[in-house]
Amino acid sequence: MAQKPSIPKGTRDFSPLEVIKRNYIFSIVKKHFQTFGFQPIETPAFENSSTLMGKYGDEGDRLIFKILNSGDFISKVDDVTYSSKNSSSITPKISEKALRYDLTVPFARYVVQHQNEIDFPFKRYQIQPVWRADRPQKGRFREFYQCDADVVGSNSLLQEIELVQLYDAIFSELKLEGSNIKLNNRKILAGIAEVIGAKNNLINFTVALDKLDKIGEEGVKKEMLAKGISEEAIEKASPLFSLSGSNKKQLDELQYILSSSEVGTKGVEELRFIIENIEEIGLQSANLYIDVTLARGLNYYTGAIFEVAAPDGVQMGSIGGGGRYDDLTGIFGMKDVSGVGISFGLDRIYLVMEELNRFPEAIDQSLQVLCVNFGEKEGLAALKLVGQLRKAGIKADLYPSNAKMQKQMKYANNRNVPFVILLGEEELQNGSFVVKNMAEGSQQEYSLSQVEDFINTL
Repeated sequence: MAQKPSIPKGTRDFSPLEVIKRNYIFSIVKKHFQTFGFQPIETPAFENSSTLMGKYGDEGDRLIFKILNSGDFISKVDDVTYSSKNSSSITPKISEKALRYDLTVPFARYVVQHQNEIDFPFKRYQIQPVWRADRPQKGRFREFYQCDADVVGSNSLLQEIELVQLYDAIFSELKLEGSNIKLNNRKILAGIAEVIGAKNNLINFTVALDKLDKIGEEGVKKEMLAKGISEEAIEKASPLFSLSGSNKKQLDELQYILSSSEVGTKGVEELRFIIENIEEIGLQSANLYIDVTLARGLNYYTGAIFEVAAPDGVQMGSIGGGGRYDDLTGIFGMKDVSGVGISFGLDRIYLVMEELNRFPEAIDQSLQVLCVNFGEKEGLAALKLVGQLRKAGIKADLYPSNAKMQKQMKYANNRNVPFVILLGEEELQNGSFVVKNMAEGSQQEYSLSQVEDFINTL
């Protein structure tokens, strides 16, 4: 007996309805990207390993899927390296390519390669799948889509304001009112590390802090200790875990705490500019607030950082995130090109919309009209009618065989078809067709020479 086929953990098949719903999200995201002046690009599914490795920190590097070299790759590994059984030594010799981890680093590579063709500031959007060798769980997959919007070639904080507005516009149209946009600034985190005496351990400090919502305060403190951050430094940082109040109150407190840190003070000023101007302009439905524990564990962020949580009451990880990177292209030799970008987590957005029942009621209506097949002669006449309906932009189809009426009607019900056309021998002789409204159970007869009369009712 043949073994039942399966797919790798962390990947999924998508049914027609699921694809329709995903495309609904894509269409709204893409529409607003274009409305805000972003241009589309696409990059390869896999990159040279040298492009990706070392750009996401140690944790990110471990989650990158490596691709084995073609041919007898193992023969190129010398005996000493092979016998060491050290994966970090063997991997570079057997793998030169890797699946992309996100869309930001490939975008930086794209900008450097195509810098002479690009008009700066360059606003790009990109909607493509990425891969991470992560532990699969609810809302976390090994293959998933990212929807990114970035601006490079401008250090203006107006871009941060615009990206918050973009988040707000998209989540409002998706009917995810009350989404929570959290803001922080990596300069603030650098200032905190400086003030508490952990300046030389900034990366470990931010990576641990970023896990506060996952492992709690005690878990974060334990990880910081394990990473070499002193108990005294952790104690000095403790007030951050409970910082609360209005955005203005938190900004004022941070300004006081970081008054001795130049970089920290700069971060507070940048965050204040963004917050105050957005509050003056106003948002459609999103909530905007400071989260000083937000770190986003990616090394390339240097300024503002964003993260979006689902509306209150929905247990889900972030559904969006991003930030400012002052010199991401510098890793590829193009210095002093500042950029800022955000990403939308399509798969998590999908799960949130399912839970809150935010998809349109008729979204699964992939077929508007089905013609019943009564036989060869009638079927050919129905096919001609279907052609006319399709030219008018109506999603129409003909059942392929003259199966029993019960079977054809069951198919129409399963496809959630609102109208079924009956064109049998009698209708063919009369030059007409009958339309059955499946919701009401009513029937209406139309002339085959006046098909537009039916079309106008749809």
